[in-house]
Amino acid sequence: MATTAKWYGQALLGLVSATAARRFDWANDTFKVALVKSAYTPDQDAHDFWDDVSANEITGTGYTAGGKELFEKAVSYDAATNTVRLKAKTVEWKEVTAEYRYAVVYKDTGTAGTSPVVQYLDAGAVQKIVAGTVKIEWDATDGAMRIVVS
Repeated sequence: MATTAKWYGQALLGLVSATAARRFDWANDTFKVALVKSAYTPDQDAHDFWDDVSANEITGTGYTAGGKELFEKAVSYDAATNTVRLKAKTVEWKEVTAEYRYAVVYKDTGTAGTSPVVQYLDAGAVQKIVAGTVKIEWDATDGAMRIVVS
């Protein structure tokens, strides 16, 4: 399965905006990844908070609403490639019975309307899982997300 990862434009805008509520600290803030139905239509330009996405979050055996927290998060900069990398530990759900297409990474503030969405991963098609494991294993080099500044 080929997975495509894309930033939400509002997340990058929020990092450099005057609105402190949209800024984030990758290493120290609480981030989660949630699984989302194929009915969701990602809007990189308009979607800014979890409340734009949450109505499309999956339900199913073995899945907890709100998704899973990301752990072992770290930020690095590679001067040779001008790349900022945001890394996190692999996330997995076991014994899941559900269908999803997207995984959405967001900063969890405890309130959907103030929890910025940062990135979504598109599995390309509906993934049907029956009493199986869903694993999101981030890229070994680039991590969960990257920004190239050249």
